[in-house]
Amino acid sequence: MKTLHMAVCVLVGVSMLNLAGGAGAQQGYPSRPIRFIVPFAPGAGTDFVARLVGRKLTERLGQQVIVENRTGASGTIGTDLVAKSAPDGYTLLLGFLGPLALNPNLEKVPYSPQRDFAGVSLLASAYSVLVVHPSLPVKTVKDLIGLAKARPGELNYASSGTGTNVYLVSELFKMRTGIDMAHIPYKGTAPAAIALLSGEAQVLFGSVIGVLPHVRTNRLRALAVLSPKRSRLLSSVPTLVEAGVGGVDVAFWYALVVPAATPSEIVARLHADIVAIATTPDYQTQLERQGLELITSRPEQFSAFLQSELDKWGKVIKAAGIRAD
Repeated sequence: MKTLHMAVCVLVGVSMLNLAGGAGAQQGYPSRPIRFIVPFAPGAGTDFVARLVGRKLTERLGQQVIVENRTGASGTIGTDLVAKSAPDGYTLLLGFLGPLALNPNLEKVPYSPQRDFAGVSLLASAYSVLVVHPSLPVKTVKDLIGLAKARPGELNYASSGTGTNVYLVSELFKMRTGIDMAHIPYKGTAPAAIALLSGEAQVLFGSVIGVLPHVRTNRLRALAVLSPKRSRLLSSVPTLVEAGVGGVDVAFWYALVVPAATPSEIVARLHADIVAIATTPDYQTQLERQGLELITSRPEQFSAFLQSELDKWGKVIKAAGIRAD
């Protein structure tokens, strides 16, 4: 009995030391540089948001936040890297609609969006704008729908590839309006935009910031924005709802995400910093210049939000019979 008593005391002592060490590590967080994984290539919208947030977090945390682009499989590779990382607050993920809500509905992915991640906060959202090549004889969304119905299957639209967010928004638009347009997939958003500018493609759902210079120079014609309210950068362009089409106001959201078992104290610290950053005029201005809308959320809200996105896009993908290439 004496031996058992001593063994129990030793185990309790070790446990208390581990708890104290863990608490101390959290109180001293961060004590070394932090990796911020972006699952897409440099230059994309995800990269811009991550680098902006990374700079601001570096200033607040007193440790370097280093952005790493880990590309491949439509964002799955970089996202899985974070899912399998130590839950210690030193590996962050720039969460995005595609890897967390679209890919799991399109194919088997090596992570569970709900079980393997914890949300710190939503960061920003981007909305598409429906643009056409000026050679297409349409000035409004109503004109486009009428032309597409008069010539079923003859009009075409460009996308950044089957299964991508651009493709899914285009398919959702087709479903809501009852039109048929041929799909021309390209290997990325840049080639798709180039195809539209050259006249090879006729219709595109592009980012506001990406198409803005071409709309202003009349190289592309903007018909509608897919946001609940008009864009400040394209104030004369109606929303799709104003143009008579509902159910396609789709937000491409960005979020700060960590591995699921990350201590709640670290999640709370990061969340407080994001909320503080979001109040700064410089941060707000930089997002607005890129056509991004500032949003934040509480950590406990993220799971329900993500599930709603998984459910919504699951229905769209199933109804359209879509599969990843």
